[in-house]
Amino acid sequence: MLLEGFFRCARTVLVAVAVLFAGCSVQGAERWWKGNLHTHSLWSDGDNYPEMIAAWYKEHGYHFLSMSDHNVVLEGEKWVHSLSNRGGADAFAKYLRKFGPAWVHTRTNDAQVMVRLKTLEEFRGRLEEPGRFLMIPGEEISDRFEKIPIHLNASNLKHLIRPQGGQSVREVIQNNINAVLAQRKETGQIMIPHVNHPNFGWALTAEDMAPIEGERFFEVHNGHPGVRNYGDTNRASTDRMWDIILTRRLAELGLPAVWGTAVDDAHNYHTIPSRQANPGRGWVVVRAAELRPEAIIQAMEAGDFYASTGVRLKSINRLSKGLGFEIEAERGVTYQTQFIGTRVGYDPASTGVETDGKPLRTTRIYSSEIGAVLAETDSLSPRYTFKGDEIYVRAKVTSSKLKENGFAEGDTEVAWVQPWSGK
Repeated sequence: MLLEGFFRCARTVLVAVAVLFAGCSVQGAERWWKGNLHTHSLWSDGDNYPEMIAAWYKEHGYHFLSMSDHNVVLEGEKWVHSLSNRGGADAFAKYLRKFGPAWVHTRTNDAQVMVRLKTLEEFRGRLEEPGRFLMIPGEEISDRFEKIPIHLNASNLKHLIRPQGGQSVREVIQNNINAVLAQRKETGQIMIPHVNHPNFGWALTAEDMAPIEGERFFEVHNGHPGVRNYGDTNRASTDRMWDIILTRRLAELGLPAVWGTAVDDAHNYHTIPSRQANPGRGWVVVRAAELRPEAIIQAMEAGDFYASTGVRLKSINRLSKGLGFEIEAERGVTYQTQFIGTRVGYDPASTGVETDGKPLRTTRIYSSEIGAVLAETDSLSPRYTFKGDEIYVRAKVTSSKLKENGFAEGDTEVAWVQPWSGK
């Protein structure tokens, strides 16, 4: 009996230790962290309270989240009407139920109940957990040139950045990226800009983005149904833009690669699934030793992450001789991997696009040698061995599993592996 009691206690201790360390990283041991860097709340044009949104992501297995409201950071004082805000009475009732009346700060003005939005510093302590969930400060810098919307995210910024403006689309992008990088230098706080949804409003072209200095990230997939990731008959998809940008930067402009992100750009949280801008459609999975903003951003700057709408990877190996990775397979699901890249000696010529005899402001048409499919496989351990003339190689994994509540009807789950050249 004494021995049985000893083993029972030992098992209890082991279970407690396992629970304590679940989701945590051992110092120096890298692991994967799932997060979303593009999210909206009632601080701008979302329809829910920020801590309600953060709780949703935490409860759905995310490790980090950035609130990126338009031209605002979550600080200072802001009040919204409890019934006539974007979420209305439904959002307010859910908020009260989840967090309780002691947490929710209200006041009555002329018989109208107003709700004060919590700042990031107020609510992060309620939700953050070391090694499990992290809030990263963010802002969507929302600018324009004439009628063209130009939006960039700043992740882990310290202070609000006002839209910088400019005399062209390219100059507006560059000025806003420069402002983020200047704040990083001035404050010593590591932060990154990234270009948002280039096909929103058909705003940006590959030619606009390719020469931008300091640009290292852009959204290859955005979950908002209005952003047109796939282009159309006359306009390039974001996947196609990525290859044109990579080829021009690496082979012609002497600039570093741009990494691709997947994000939600979520605005609507009360009807899921829906054809609104719901959460859960795209994310990044970052390999880092710790769940801290500095570790996440440093890994992303090194390209040590992948973008996904559902496909999971066990590992990625970037070697001098090639690129390989392991797919975490689901029962009954098949996977097709394309290794995509451009070789030295490609045809750089391009032509403009016209409609009804008039030039269309869109990405130009380039040779199929740019962003060619170099190899294809259905292996769960895809490998590509360099032949020596590749400017870069990236990978796209497409599964047979239908994406639940995807960007578009009929979408299947996908993952994007960052470009690599062995250097």
